[in-house]
Amino acid sequence: MHNPDIGDARHRLGSRTRLTGGVDSPSADHLDDHELLHEMVVPDYRRRCVANIVPTLMEYPPLGDGWMPAGAAEADRVVLFVVDGLGWHQLRARADVAPVLANAEGSLITTVAPSTTATALTSITTGTAPGDHGIVGYKIRVGGETLNTLRWRTGRGDARETIPPRDFQRVAAFGGRAPVVVNKGEFVGSGFTLGHLDGVRYRPYGTTATLVHEVVDAVAGGERFVYAYYDGLDRVGHERGHGSVFEAELSFIDRMIGELRSMLPDEVALLVTADHGQVDTGDAAQELAPEVLQLCTAVSGEDRFLWLHAPGSTAEAAEAASEHHGQCAWVLTADETVELGVFGPHLSPDARARLGDVAIVAKGRSAFIDPRARNPRLLARHGSLTAAEMHVPLLAV
Repeated sequence: MHNPDIGDARHRLGSRTRLTGGVDSPSADHLDDHELLHEMVVPDYRRRCVANIVPTLMEYPPLGDGWMPAGAAEADRVVLFVVDGLGWHQLRARADVAPVLANAEGSLITTVAPSTTATALTSITTGTAPGDHGIVGYKIRVGGETLNTLRWRTGRGDARETIPPRDFQRVAAFGGRAPVVVNKGEFVGSGFTLGHLDGVRYRPYGTTATLVHEVVDAVAGGERFVYAYYDGLDRVGHERGHGSVFEAELSFIDRMIGELRSMLPDEVALLVTADHGQVDTGDAAQELAPEVLQLCTAVSGEDRFLWLHAPGSTAEAAEAASEHHGQCAWVLTADETVELGVFGPHLSPDARARLGDVAIVAKGRSAFIDPRARNPRLLARHGSLTAAEMHVPLLAV
């Protein structure tokens, strides 16, 4: 990974930012617990990144140059299976309960920033960085309101008419090639689906058995590319943390993928990746300090990548955030995130306008909440730039 702007930004930010080597670094696969949670990983947008999977597989243009598993790079037909929340390091630590995935061909790549579902899935389906597609977080300030991009709701309710998804995110999914997408039936017609899967041929499923059936049936019908998505692991992590229940869900997913592999023709590649990893933060989160909140007109983002909106007082807000939260977070101005290439090599005017002024990006097991907002109880979280969240698998089963 190389970004010519990182050197200057790193020097200027000093001890607040320590960048890991890229995913090609020999040490990237063997980080200790401290490195997993305390070293910043900037997405490898130019090469080994989830945003480059679909363009490589669908060849517009081919980007493989050795980083794609050979089993997928050489196949004429591919199933791309996205497991929400399947971090590379969480998988490696539990290889004994997931032998199919643990023994698959492939390696780690990076997700995008922030490492959150709405942003990463949009990057996967559009083949672009967040700075291009513009869904730059879980909660985004739009016209004085905060849009929850997964639910496509603001404080006034359903926002599909007031903030049309097709206008908010204009990059065509899958290069406009309209492949078969196997996804939950409850997501059909949702704002986020319209924002990142518009124009596809949707095959809804209601149970995991029907998920496998729909994928196999689509392949049997001659489809050359099928996209499938499963969200169970992420949900279990959020609700139950990374204990035995998380391992049971991962084991179930491993068996499901093994069964799917056995039902597909040999010439069809089954490629597995994820949108992000997770950090088990427990059920405690820090409230933003009153001294920080008093400088803000709004807060957006998510618990591990919060944006402070402080027009006219960015420097003061950054100083206050550093003073009160800098021991357990990287505090970055919006300009600094741009210089680091956090959202990609380019940033559209729309994407830039959707960022806040100061980012509080958690490290360690920290999380941050606005005490004035409704905050659901979560045990595992994601969104930040730690290796635990940024490194995801790309495996040919």
